[in-house]
This record gives sequence, C-alpha cells and structure tokens, in this order.
Amino acid sequence: MSNNYRFINMQFTGKLSTLFLKYNRFMKLVLAPMEGVVDFKMRQLLTDLGGFDLCVTEFVRVVQARLPEKVFYRYCPELNNNGYTRAGTPVRIQLLGQEANPLAENAVRAIDLGSHGVDLNFGCPAKTVNRSRGGAVLLKDPEHMYTIIKAVRDAVDSKHEVSAKIRLGFDDDSKSQEIIDAVVSAGANSVAIHARTKRDGYNPPAYWEKIPPIIKGKNIAVVANGEIWQVEDAMLCQKRSGCSDLMLGRGALSHPDLAKKIKAHVNNEHYEGLEWEHVLYHLIHSAIHHDPAKDEKYFASRTKQWLGYLKRQYPQAITLFDEIRRLKTKEDVSAVLKKYAKAPQLDSNHDS
Repeated sequence: MSNNYRFINMQFTGKLSTLFLKYNRFMKLVLAPMEGVVDFKMRQLLTDLGGFDLCVTEFVRVVQARLPEKVFYRYCPELNNNGYTRAGTPVRIQLLGQEANPLAENAVRAIDLGSHGVDLNFGCPAKTVNRSRGGAVLLKDPEHMYTIIKAVRDAVDSKHEVSAKIRLGFDDDSKSQEIIDAVVSAGANSVAIHARTKRDGYNPPAYWEKIPPIIKGKNIAVVANGEIWQVEDAMLCQKRSGCSDLMLGRGALSHPDLAKKIKAHVNNEHYEGLEWEHVLYHLIHSAIHHDPAKDEKYFASRTKQWLGYLKRQYPQAITLFDEIRRLKTKEDVSAVLKKYAKAPQLDSNHDS
C-alpha cells in the first residue's frame, strides 16, 4: 500500500474522503519526545500498554564533536535490543543542534548503532535551548533548516528515514509555508507538526486546521501533534489536519493507554481501558522508578511528577498526590500506592 493514502484527503475542504476513512485503520501513532519525562523507562511502560508504532527519544544535543557511542546508548538503551522497546516498538533517536555537519556525522552514527531513522528537533521551546540557537529558534531561519536537513539527508543512507519535528513558527505562523517548503526541499521523509508556535507554548488550542494549506501537494508524510487528550480529540485532529498519522505527548502521560484506545476505536475493536487501580499497578511494577544511580528520593519525585499528568484523566491522582506529598522514601510511597493498586490482565510484555 502506498503512503499516498495519507494525502488523498487534501483535495477536500473541511471533510475527509470515504477512501481516507477506509484507510484510517492504518494510522501510525508516534510517542512524542519529551525532555526529562519520556525516557527509556517511560517508553517501555507506554509501549507495553500498546498502540504505538514508533517512539522518538529525548533530544541528543550536538554541538561540534562527533559524540561517543555511550551517549547514544544513554539516551536510547533500546539500541541494545536492535533499536526496539521490549514490546517491539521501533525507536528513533532525535538530534538537536545548529551546525549541519556535526548533526550529519552524528546522524550517521545513530543509524549505525541501530536507530530506526533519525529525527531533527526544530520544535523545542525551552529558552536555554533557543539561546544556543537550537530547537524552535531555527524556525526563524528556514534556509538554515534546509541546510541542516539536506546535510543529514545526504549523509544518511536513503533506506533510512530522516524526519523533522517542527512548530508552525516562532513568534507567529507567518513563515509556516517557508518552513514546510524547506523541510520538503531538503529531502526529509516525514515531518511532525506541533500545531502551535513557539510563542503559543503549550497553551490550547492547537491549530490543526492550519496544517492542510501548508502541506497541500507536498510529497511528504505528515504527523499531526498537539492537544490530543482523548480518542475524540484524535479523530477531530485527523479531520481538521488532514493527517492520518498522529503524535501523542502529554496526552499519553495523562492517559497511559490512549494510543491503544485510539487504535481500538479506528479498528472497531473492543477495549475496556485501564481503571485507576490498574494504572497504579503499572506505576508500581514498571521500571520507571527503579534507578540504582539515583538517590532514595527518586522514586517519590518521579511518582509525583507523573501524578501531575495523570490528574487530567484520573481525578484520584489529586487525592493521591496530597497523600504522598510529604513522603520522600521509596518504601513509604510504595506502601501508599499498593493500598489502591490492582493487577489488570497482563500480557507477556509486562512484569508480574
């Protein structure tokens, strides 16, 4: 099946074609890179639950040097498993930087080590990153974006995918067409579009409807991203963006089985979904909190971090956070979680 089905609906205004809906069941769901949150352990937990077709790592910062292999293994331990999560989901390393040649050299190294393609970060809104001319600040200069992507595309064997993560612009979306033109002209295979500007940050809404005009007629796979919290949001995003493929970020953290729910919906499959007590079971038994290199407070702080996301989907997270707010040791926090956790039916990918 050709990837062209992703773009069939572009000739329509405001509605999806029957043919697009027919092929909707082949949608790809990508787990978004989220610095400091979606690390190896979180990728393992979320892909164990199912629904994702690809994960993108937290960004690996590239300045000038060709990075040693250990850096790539630190950000992407899945390289020890041929670039796959425990559940068999392929993982792609994301690079962030401003210099084309070092990025190209490190892209080749990432591929050689087993990354399933390489992704380039042009969307990070962090001030510290932007001050060093990385991430979203490059959206101000589409020509420089072109230079970076072209260098990476030329360096990486054509059988491996080169993708880009972008926003609609920096201060506004006036350069959104130039940005897309640069990505396409440079030879990227796909682009994930966070449908907001850097100035918008993460404030709702996401402007999905601004995607179709800028990708019309472009021969590139497009993944829509932003404000997908529920199955209904995913369907509306598809309709307004004209994209069959979606990227989930904060929505997956607040709703851990969201990807599985979306896939079940589009494939007309029955799926009950995780109850609160099941989420807690996964939280306790996942590897997310187990890191011998971290101090005793790591488990508590990581649990509180995730409860901050979970409270959007599960109101019980607010009460639980209050209950463990002052607790600091793994033993104390685990004891509270275990009071409420209940084991769901597990498949072979999960710890028992």
